[in-house]
Amino acid sequence: MATCQRGCAPAVRLCQKLNRLKTLEDDMMATSLKRCLSTLDLTLMGVGGMVGSGLYVLTGTVAKDTAGPAVIISFVFAGIASLLAAFCYAEFGARIPKTGSAYMFTYVSVGEVWAFLIGWNVILENMIGGAAVARAWSGYLDSIFNHAIQNFTETHIMQWNVPFLAHYPDLLAAGILVVASFFISFGVQVSSYLNHIFSTVSMGVIVFILVFGFVLAEPANWSQGQGGFAPYGMSGILAGSATCFYAFVGFDVIASSSEEAKNPQKAVPIATAISLGLAATAYILVSTVLTLMVPWHTLDPNSALADAFFRRGYSWAGIVVAVGSICAMNTVLLCNLFSLPRIVYAMAEDGLFFSIFARVNPITKVPVNAILVFGILMATMALIFDLEALVQFLSIGTLLAYTFVAASVIVLRFQPEKTSSKGTPSTSPIPNNEPSPEPKQYESFSDKLQLVERQKQKERRGVGQLKACWEPYLDRLLGDCEPGEVVAFCVLTLIVSSVSLCVVLEFGRKQLQLPLWSFTMLLVIFSLAYILSLAIIWVHEPQRNNKTFQVPLVPLTPGASILFNVFLMMKLSLLTWIRFTVWIAIGLFVYFGYGIWHSKEGIRELQPKDMAARYVVLPSGSLVETVQSVQPDSQLDTSAPIPNPGACQQKLEMNL
Repeated sequence: MATCQRGCAPAVRLCQKLNRLKTLEDDMMATSLKRCLSTLDLTLMGVGGMVGSGLYVLTGTVAKDTAGPAVIISFVFAGIASLLAAFCYAEFGARIPKTGSAYMFTYVSVGEVWAFLIGWNVILENMIGGAAVARAWSGYLDSIFNHAIQNFTETHIMQWNVPFLAHYPDLLAAGILVVASFFISFGVQVSSYLNHIFSTVSMGVIVFILVFGFVLAEPANWSQGQGGFAPYGMSGILAGSATCFYAFVGFDVIASSSEEAKNPQKAVPIATAISLGLAATAYILVSTVLTLMVPWHTLDPNSALADAFFRRGYSWAGIVVAVGSICAMNTVLLCNLFSLPRIVYAMAEDGLFFSIFARVNPITKVPVNAILVFGILMATMALIFDLEALVQFLSIGTLLAYTFVAASVIVLRFQPEKTSSKGTPSTSPIPNNEPSPEPKQYESFSDKLQLVERQKQKERRGVGQLKACWEPYLDRLLGDCEPGEVVAFCVLTLIVSSVSLCVVLEFGRKQLQLPLWSFTMLLVIFSLAYILSLAIIWVHEPQRNNKTFQVPLVPLTPGASILFNVFLMMKLSLLTWIRFTVWIAIGLFVYFGYGIWHSKEGIRELQPKDMAARYVVLPSGSLVETVQSVQPDSQLDTSAPIPNPGACQQKLEMNL
């Protein structure tokens, strides 16, 4: 047995390294960046990230090919689903006002390697997203000038015929990304001012479209003679919701900006709610106007709004729509270039990515190296890759990040507050204001051991323990587990059951060719596992904190978000999953080659710690001697005596 334990020790140490959590500083507001963004700034960033080219292209495409005029309901469903994920981001952004968004949230709750992979995928998603928007911006502007830019490039510069590459180098798309990166490197205030200008023009154009569009509206376009309101039925509405969901993915720029917000505890939740509400309202009303102006089956998917005004005899209005579309794409471009360097900066600051990207310019207070390097990489992608080849790789990283953030909300909500060796609460992303249960817990030198003796309590239990009303029924089964341990296992079960359920729903009858009885039985089993996991989580005591925003109806809200995100991931193409696997493999190579050796959490673990013995009197009347780590002299609590500093670990119990 001893030989087996010695042989397993390296694997155990490796698992501990991979799953170590980030230690947050005492002062959460301290930062090398500049805190200057107001609630209005964050709100306009959120609106700019969500209301982009999708408003001018996606509405017409979904209305014609998927849902008809019922695209309105599709956007309502998509907005509700996005709200579930936005709630989770808002809670973390308010409680952990640090840049890095999903990467940071995963690091403080799930583990290091998972956080790195989330950040690694979000980096690629932002690069592809920015390059795709730049290509769309260039193509839209080129179409206004009757493709003169494309013809000139192919004739006088160069062209090629290579799979997945564009037919010609898009110099305009690459140029706009380089120029935008240059402006963003001047500081967060410059980025905010540019976003204000473009967002204001874009919203003004949207108001023009709504007012003029409702004047031209013809209710007969929703009549049965034109196919009715929902010609594709409920299946078309749900399929349209899955597509429309991607119109709202830009709200995470607000959480990425929390380290530069003046008052993130209030600004992040408010900005998230307002921006998501404005974006959903804009999409719903523009879809209403568009399908009332012209019959839905005659829409032009490439330029639905401009074509609708042209067919009603107002071709000049198409110029206004074109201006709004270009401004909207500019805001999305700025948000991508704003978020990407800050995620890279957060990873480099933690030692998981190359340290050169952790440098902050002392004047502009932004990570200039990350902005310029990844801005150039994004411009290179826009220069040579085709728009369709870029778009088909999108979404999986974003959906995976949403899933991990939702799971992190549940884990941290039911995680008990850690206690430092000085007997005072240590830095925790979610402070616990509840009185600590008896007997008090003191951490030993391993920061993991706890006192063994525990009393049965009839009053309200501690965080992560069974609720008092459920103790008589479940205490024998779950009472011996550590606080939060059952919840963590149930979150894992929740994710596995969600994946299994969605796989059966998506592939069970067609690809897997399951018989009806087997298909039904698997649906019932995985559905029960999903519901049972939520129920077991619910019977435990959660954190109660009134200082910052908290997601309502936990674990139901994040649980529903996990299920919806996994369902959308199952809808992605095989090529997207292959890309995801290859990118993950590259990321693991970077992590094991660099990140795991330079992790600041790993360096912190290697720092020497002094030892001291402490005596604790338990309520049962027994005396316990424990050995604990002691902070350096500058951090010592001098009021507490520290007898026998060099004592070996021992535990003595005797009745007093």
